[in-house]
Amino acid sequence: MSLKNKVALITGSGSGLGKSIALQYARQGARVVIADLSSEAVTHTVEEIRALGGEAFGVTMDVSNETDVETGVKCAADYFGTIDILISNAGIQIVRPVEAFTLAEWKKMLAVHLDGAFLTTRACLKYMYAQKRGCIIYMGSAHAKTASKLKAPYVTAKHGLLGLCRVVAKEGALRGVRANMICPGYVRTPLVDKQIPQQAAALGVSEGEVIHMMLSETVDGEFTSENDIANVALFLGSLETNALTGQSLLVSHGWVME
Repeated sequence: MSLKNKVALITGSGSGLGKSIALQYARQGARVVIADLSSEAVTHTVEEIRALGGEAFGVTMDVSNETDVETGVKCAADYFGTIDILISNAGIQIVRPVEAFTLAEWKKMLAVHLDGAFLTTRACLKYMYAQKRGCIIYMGSAHAKTASKLKAPYVTAKHGLLGLCRVVAKEGALRGVRANMICPGYVRTPLVDKQIPQQAAALGVSEGEVIHMMLSETVDGEFTSENDIANVALFLGSLETNALTGQSLLVSHGWVME
């Protein structure tokens, strides 16, 4: 199994989990497209990969914007020649009870997580179907399998993302495209660091109590690491067989099991 010379477009890869995956892919010889809403983060990550001797190209992209996605994917494919792997990772989090969510917040959450996955999938499938090979990895969550308080649109989006993954796996199989979803538990990313004080304020508890609630049902009381998720993404990206498609892999220290 190898990623050498494979072109991988990773959304939300200017920082956090997406960046960790991008660096891991680059170390394994992939040519990486850094796609992120922040142009500054894109530039820094591309420079970091190139400094390590890897190949990288950057596009500034709002995954919920159709024009941004179509233009960004085309620019990346023109630069590297094609798209072999899509990792749909971009995401945001807003934490509050259902009755306190505005419709605009609800729509924004679904737009980034679901519209973004659909738009990037559609744009990349054109290249994958033409070459009769490709891999799509959706960054889901253990919340695709369960629910937590204060996260109604996030939980809804991750459940929906699993449905999209399964449809793409069925439609893409005969054209050489497989699709799977990674379902992390709590990973100590900037997204989670921002969420902890918000959740503490909403529940009226300390940040330490929030962390305890997050990890109390894991087997070892540990956060999942970015490296753990990057290695799972590496495995899914390099295993070129329909034996593993339409699946969702829980990587949560046993928080959620199935």
